[in-house]
Amino acid sequence: MANMTPKARPKNLDLGTIRLPLPGIVSILHRVSGALLFLLGIPFLLVALQGSLHSREEFAAIGAFLAHPVVKLLLMGLVWAFLHHFCAGIRFLLLDIHKGVKIESARTSSLWVMVISLLLTAIVGVALW
Repeated sequence: MANMTPKARPKNLDLGTIRLPLPGIVSILHRVSGALLFLLGIPFLLVALQGSLHSREEFAAIGAFLAHPVVKLLLMGLVWAFLHHFCAGIRFLLLDIHKGVKIESARTSSLWVMVISLLLTAIVGVALW
């Protein structure tokens, strides 16, 4: 009978030295962007919508608040979160039906998700700024 002891796998628990591949980064950013949208984006948009429908004065106040440059930057972060989550979600749906699961196509689709989401965010940012 052969020796059946499992091989000891090397463990690297130092998160600062782990080099994550691009598909892993896209996956983590997909989760982070979803959490951002759920925890910040939806409540912010609901409060802004409620206030804008309440009275003309509140509508004007919300418009003035949204015109502030810092608020615009935060909104651009939410726009990026939405666009990245959307693009990465399409990528993951394709992976679920076994399209692009090979390592090279997975890396390429991850790169496309990053490029497209950043490009669309820049286009929306220029249009809204």
